[in-house]
Amino acid sequence: MVILLRSNCLGRLIHTRKSLNTRRSFTTSSSFNPQQASEGELLVVVGGGAAGIYGAIRAKTLAPNLSVLVVEKAKPLSKVKVSGGGRCNVTNGHCVDKMVLADQYPRGNKELRGSFFNMHSPMDTMSWFSDHGVQLKTEEDGRVFPVSDSSSSIIDCLLNEAKRSGVSLQTGKVVTSASTNTSGKFRLKIEKRTIDFMEHVEADYLLIASGSNKQGYSLASQLGHSIIDPISSLFTFKVADRQLAELSGVTFPKVKAKLKLENVQRNIPQFTQPLYVNAGTLFVDFIPDLQVEDVKSIFVRHKDKFAKQKLANSFPPEFSLVKRFWNYVVDREGLEGDILWASISNNSLASISSTLKQCSFGVSGKGQFKDEFVTAGGVPLSEISLKTMESKIQPHLFFAGEVMNIDGVTGGFNFQNAWSGGYIAGSTVGKLASVPSLKEEAIGFM
Repeated sequence: MVILLRSNCLGRLIHTRKSLNTRRSFTTSSSFNPQQASEGELLVVVGGGAAGIYGAIRAKTLAPNLSVLVVEKAKPLSKVKVSGGGRCNVTNGHCVDKMVLADQYPRGNKELRGSFFNMHSPMDTMSWFSDHGVQLKTEEDGRVFPVSDSSSSIIDCLLNEAKRSGVSLQTGKVVTSASTNTSGKFRLKIEKRTIDFMEHVEADYLLIASGSNKQGYSLASQLGHSIIDPISSLFTFKVADRQLAELSGVTFPKVKAKLKLENVQRNIPQFTQPLYVNAGTLFVDFIPDLQVEDVKSIFVRHKDKFAKQKLANSFPPEFSLVKRFWNYVVDREGLEGDILWASISNNSLASISSTLKQCSFGVSGKGQFKDEFVTAGGVPLSEISLKTMESKIQPHLFFAGEVMNIDGVTGGFNFQNAWSGGYIAGSTVGKLASVPSLKEEAIGFM
């Protein structure tokens, strides 16, 4: 079907009407002035998640005269809100060495061993939020949370800083197409289907930080990039054990898991990557490097050495367990945490050993793909300069976050990818926009 459209040019912004009676207006948390954009350069950020907002703030901070517009189809920072059981696992504070940090990314570990985390590390992320008024704490497994234990602290900080710096945020809109004109600028079509209208925006810089949403993959493809088919990387099983809710976000350095399905004769192959215990599998070995008799022997030695300590407060460090999970095991075994180790029978120690080696969970299903918290796939890292986050195919096109083929294990690493990528992209755009001599350089092609 062909629709004849009536357009009304206003600087860089073109409103295109499908109905002459439809009123055109932006829905923003901070107003966007089309005339202001026409007088200077414009960065459009596709996606109002962690990477997009963080990158927008950084670009605007370095280049105050740059107009920055974030377009988000739903609520901004929605994944930040639900992460870490609603507490927001900001980053991980135990991986200081970039090589160790890069190893936490099944896809991207080789590429991320370069300058990526040197340019913006977990410590830099923690400093940024601390400098902007958010008190943080590092838990025993390295996960970093706001002291408030509420993701609202992180969301409010980011949105307030975006507003303060002059970043414009539009929600309920989708960038549906992208192309470049003869001058190398981006021509973007933005739609808001609920009130049946579209508009065109001409941008000097484009940052795609749309997460695993198909919107970002489509735009990248339109601008010449290939896409690795996205697959679920971190997902949930549905488990009836209500006590698991208290273990949300707990991680283990290594586990083995077998999923045995009803009416299926074979087991699903073992997985040795860290397991996310917000859900569970049918059989989990939490100490895969030790035999069950070795586990029992360690418990016996611990009992002899710490006989007068309470069960809930003391457990063998060799197992690398966190206290919350240990208390879950104690409770699951029907033991009281206040009893002393001297009172624990050998039969109880044998039972705990068996539980740690073959812990069973009743699985009733798996989360839908649309509910996946992390996906792998997206824009190949070979098509992006990680020193600048600029496309190697299209100048002034940038990527950050989950839209790239990067995924991290649970524990704050996926958000760190977002913070680092957003910061680097925002820094590159901010420097280009603030230093005229750099605007002629194709940084991404160095």
